[in-house]
Amino acid sequence: MRNIILVLSLLLVIGCKSSKIQLATLSDVENSLTYLASDELEGRNTGSKGIEKAAVFIEDYFKKNNIKPYFKTYRDSFNLNDIVGYNVVGFIEGNDPKLKNEFVILGAHYDHIGKGKEVNGDSIANGANDDASGTVAVMEWAKYFSKAKSNKRSLLFTLFSAEEMGLKGSSHLAKRLKKENLNLYTMINLEMVGVPRAEEEIMAYITGYEKSSMGKKLNDYAQKEIIGFFPKAKGFQLFKRSDNYPFYQAFNVPAHAISTFDFTNFDYYHHVDDEADKMDFNHMTDFINVMIPALEGMINSASQEIKINDE
Repeated sequence: MRNIILVLSLLLVIGCKSSKIQLATLSDVENSLTYLASDELEGRNTGSKGIEKAAVFIEDYFKKNNIKPYFKTYRDSFNLNDIVGYNVVGFIEGNDPKLKNEFVILGAHYDHIGKGKEVNGDSIANGANDDASGTVAVMEWAKYFSKAKSNKRSLLFTLFSAEEMGLKGSSHLAKRLKKENLNLYTMINLEMVGVPRAEEEIMAYITGYEKSSMGKKLNDYAQKEIIGFFPKAKGFQLFKRSDNYPFYQAFNVPAHAISTFDFTNFDYYHHVDDEADKMDFNHMTDFINVMIPALEGMINSASQEIKINDE
């Protein structure tokens, strides 16, 4: 199954190269994640010097790839007692006169826990899988859509801080956008996509699968099964534990997290060994690229085909 998806991904890359739209490359994915998960960033704890460096890195990436800030600057700032946190928000306006008034959000959290239990003299919890991997996916999609200019709906690329402090960054942004009457269609959050699942498993899963038609529709748009149902997700309450949930609460629209971490394929959750060298960059690059047709289908559908299910 995985080999078939890889072949299809390579064909997709070839097709896009012919139209001069370059998909994510292995080297770009590896370089971005390696920096975000480096010791220089000190585990990216909200309020730290390390997360400031991460924010600047993301902002510079957006500027380089002509992704505009949604607000006056890229930063959506908030206070947590004596700590100042900030989400980084990029914007690409839709190209359809009507549909551009509807928004799709692609997000991930770029913060981590800073320090962890020391192992062999190392106490920096670098957070490569959690969630530098999701952050890099969002950055790569922002670059793709900026160059492709194919999005009919408007896009927000939201990198959240203070997720590790209880979804504080995403909660702040969701409330702010709701207050400003943003017309939100859907939201996808990327959470830990740095390692592959077992060969017999579907490539990724979506939390809250039963809450909307998003999982099925993404597969329809991709014309292959890349998003599946994870039976343990409900027991672990994964739908409520990531940055999709505040948007679901505020807007009552399809808002889900997508992950390839399933508790069997990575031993270093909130551990100092969650390092860049533990990531599978071929898997990451493949996942980012095979998701693009699914995202384009969602972003460009003539009507809002993804709907909340009656519960």
